[in-house]
Amino acid sequence: MGKTYDAAVALEDGSVFYGFSFGARGTVSGEVVFNTSMMGYQEILTDPSYKGQIVTMTYPLIGNYGVNPEDMESSRPHVEGFVVKEASRIASNWRSREGLGTFLAKHNIPGIEGVDTRAITKLLRVKGALNGVISTEELDRGKLVEMAKACPGLIGRDLVKEVTCQERYEWEETSPWVAETLEHMGVKSQPSFHIVAIDCGVKRNILRIMKTLGARVTVVKAQVSADEILSLKPDGIFLSNGPGDPQGAPYVAETVRRLLGKKPIFGICLGHQILGLALGGKTYKLKFGHHGGNQPVMDLRKKTVAITAQNHGFCVDEKTIPDKEVVLTHINLNDQTSEGMRHTRLPLFSVQYHPENSPGPHDAIGHFLEFFELMKMHG
Repeated sequence: MGKTYDAAVALEDGSVFYGFSFGARGTVSGEVVFNTSMMGYQEILTDPSYKGQIVTMTYPLIGNYGVNPEDMESSRPHVEGFVVKEASRIASNWRSREGLGTFLAKHNIPGIEGVDTRAITKLLRVKGALNGVISTEELDRGKLVEMAKACPGLIGRDLVKEVTCQERYEWEETSPWVAETLEHMGVKSQPSFHIVAIDCGVKRNILRIMKTLGARVTVVKAQVSADEILSLKPDGIFLSNGPGDPQGAPYVAETVRRLLGKKPIFGICLGHQILGLALGGKTYKLKFGHHGGNQPVMDLRKKTVAITAQNHGFCVDEKTIPDKEVVLTHINLNDQTSEGMRHTRLPLFSVQYHPENSPGPHDAIGHFLEFFELMKMHG
């Protein structure tokens, strides 16, 4: 006799999928998205950009190499819930310190396995990202759907305030994995610039890369003022990734607007969107977003293509930016959306994807070197 279903994931369109609980028990809600990465689930779980979302993995076997402290992208997981086809109970990796289910339970994150993740993914591709719930407490189909419909969603919400640091701090950790990658590329240590990173939900590997390159990195909370940042005498300013709708955190865009032209600026993901707003542009919500480690992006200047890691549900509409000295530098080859921009006169640029390769390919790590070059030119 088979095991009885003890968990369900329901979507606001009325779809309900029954499965089995792993991780924490309870009920959570969020926007349901799918991620196409074949590995890197720990980095995905601990990426603050997933705050407010329930992540469905398209790869069918998740958890087979366990969890370890070195691959954390923040101090804890930020996803609301986790959906997989099969959660492996066996962790075949010498670096593993605990199993995935144990890790989720410890951090009170519900997971569900045994559902048809292909069906969920196909549904989201057709209908777009949908609000949903995971529950081990309520299994009635009608009640689950009503709970999913009541989810607040992401548009207009300020999720940045929920993931930003509370106090300024200096980042000290380098990474042997990053150092090995840079050595393989023939990159030498850069000048010891002082970078101030505005933390909208920053991933640790971004900080590790800048520190490994030789920078002094000061991380400040998202609510910090432009004057406070400039008082730290930075050589460059970094705008981090983060969760949700960039228009939900207008105070960050206003701070960045006041910093334009003062110091070199580099933005990633939400930082790219914030920069677009600071330049007077608009952002809009994508149908189902880009989440995964296999997104093709073309550099319009070099006519080269990089395979990139991405995690965003909103996009900059570069046509709405009034400053005509802002140029589009990169596009997504799957849907032609904006993936990068730079100013032809001011020292600033940004990319929508994640060049810190955690998880994902190393194709775009060179953008950090571009940032250092900007600081050299404008020091």
